[in-house]
Amino acid sequence: MFAHQLELLAPARTSEIGMQAILHGADAVYIGGPSFGARSSADNSVQDIARLVQYAHRFHTRIFVTLNTILRDDELESARKLAWQMYDVGVDALIVQDMGLLQIDMPPIQLHASTQTDIRTPEKAKFLQDAGLSQIVLARELTLPQIAAIRDVIDTDRTVIEFFVHGALCVAYSGQCFISHAHTGRSANRGDCSQACRLPYEVKDTQGRIVAHEKHVLSMKDNNQSDNLRALIDAGIRSFKIEGRYKDMAYVKNITAHYRKLFDEILNEHPELSAASHGRSTFTFEPDPNQNFNREFTDYFVQGRKEDIGAFDTPKNPGQPIAWVSKVSSDHLEITTDDAGIELHNGDGLCYYDLQKELIGLQINRAEAQTTPGVWKLWPKDPMVGFKDLRKGVQVNRNRDMSWVRTLDKHSADRRIGVWMQLSEIPDGLMLTLTDETGHTGSAHLPIPWQAPKDAGQAQDKLRAALGKLGDTLFEPLDVQLTLPRSWFVPPSQLNALRRDAVQALETARNQGLHRLPRALPVQPPVAYPEDTLSYLANVFNQKARDFYAQHGVRVIDAAYEAQEELGEVSLMITKHCVRFSLSLCPKQAKGVTGVQGTVKAEPLQLINGKEKLTLRFDCKPCEMHVVGKIKNSVLSAAPESPIQFYKTRPLVGMH
Repeated sequence: MFAHQLELLAPARTSEIGMQAILHGADAVYIGGPSFGARSSADNSVQDIARLVQYAHRFHTRIFVTLNTILRDDELESARKLAWQMYDVGVDALIVQDMGLLQIDMPPIQLHASTQTDIRTPEKAKFLQDAGLSQIVLARELTLPQIAAIRDVIDTDRTVIEFFVHGALCVAYSGQCFISHAHTGRSANRGDCSQACRLPYEVKDTQGRIVAHEKHVLSMKDNNQSDNLRALIDAGIRSFKIEGRYKDMAYVKNITAHYRKLFDEILNEHPELSAASHGRSTFTFEPDPNQNFNREFTDYFVQGRKEDIGAFDTPKNPGQPIAWVSKVSSDHLEITTDDAGIELHNGDGLCYYDLQKELIGLQINRAEAQTTPGVWKLWPKDPMVGFKDLRKGVQVNRNRDMSWVRTLDKHSADRRIGVWMQLSEIPDGLMLTLTDETGHTGSAHLPIPWQAPKDAGQAQDKLRAALGKLGDTLFEPLDVQLTLPRSWFVPPSQLNALRRDAVQALETARNQGLHRLPRALPVQPPVAYPEDTLSYLANVFNQKARDFYAQHGVRVIDAAYEAQEELGEVSLMITKHCVRFSLSLCPKQAKGVTGVQGTVKAEPLQLINGKEKLTLRFDCKPCEMHVVGKIKNSVLSAAPESPIQFYKTRPLVGMH
């Protein structure tokens, strides 16, 4: 990828979803292989990946495979074999977290740094570039100035800077969350997160007073950077990543199309920039991020810290407000829509908040429009008696619109590459040459004696029209030129064969013009890692990873949390999100407030969910929150996955 190219990077749970992402405008797709991808139930066979690669490369779209879990010593050989299989089927890059992979016999394939490598500083970004990573995805928590500071130290001809622009947000710095392993033995760093962040918690202060009751205080809204794309480009981002390897087909179609349209606008304004793949996508629908599951949207920290980044009331999809309840009966309800043009359908999903601010879902079996515009009678799937606090005046949201769902179930996009077509006369017949927008050409030759047409006046137009019928090929005609000194009649079957051969020749030329991105070589001698001591937070889980850091000047290396050597209380999650700030209890917020100044301290808080207790500690200088806890005995009593110990001299761990 070149520094002037913009890459829209879409997720795929399956190869079918990957193909639709490409049709809907993705420049690259990331997908899990058969194992070692950080989404345990989004694996794909080598054959499926091969099929996707073949499809993608026709548009010069790239395929990246996730190999981004931390690996045990006994898994490195399987990971190495898998990497070679992926290379052999034409995959363009592997997304990795475990630095042990850089120490083994990997294929000459590009390596990209996973979000799990937790890139927050210019020093870390520069180190990963010098270690041989060709694309690095920055932490989602960064602000525009922080992103620009990283761009300023990176050689953008060697390394592409990537950033998440849409989708679910992990509340923790990626790779810095161990709650799931501590509580259940399921490691987020090994692709099996139990999502403790989406649970409701009671928040208590040091005196045991309840500060918040049954709130999802670690649950973030969903990321949406639609309004910040130009600013992100200016700050140095060149790959724009949509989160969602668990997401369904409709989500990937809609969100990819949404960003494709936004980027096409930007590319029209900036001729010095170009898309990283070929072809234009057109859609049968108007993309709308609000139509998919979302927890409402935030642009997180990109424009600085904001108060409303959390989805504290519910981790579910609250949908869009569309109506108010006007009547409740024993077997149905009546609603009045905010806009008389809104249509409801059988199967729509509605919801409302009860008096405790709990979101209650209400699926519609039957919807009937009444004579008064905007009034609808609805018969829910479940008995009316079960709907708590449903009464006149309650606001109703829609979180699933069946007509939208049906639109995206159908064929919803096409992607075509523009070609110039030229038919010319040669000594023994005709030559058709196709040239695509990126300069690839393909020609076919038809040896045929000249035949006069019946109607010389219409002959040219007929030839043009027949040649321009590119049907279900990748191509659409931009212009059809005839450089013929005389009018020709060509039998339709022969003209079709000529066009088919020229298209085939162009596809072959395009295929030959797709060059595999070379693996970046690490700087020699190895550059020093920014720190000389690594705690469990560095996720070093095998001997090769330990050797990697030792080679780069690290003197003390602790084993990953999953090695289960951290028996006491430690930071199980480090996050930029601050519960004190969100609940207006931040000492910085209190500064200057009369009667409050100096009385608010960032004392710890407690989170309680059933028997689970976690402590929140606040590190105010870097403005970070640590969720502190310890590993459960039940997890310890199950044998550790990989008992490893690298050094007796253990780094001191805690607030840092």
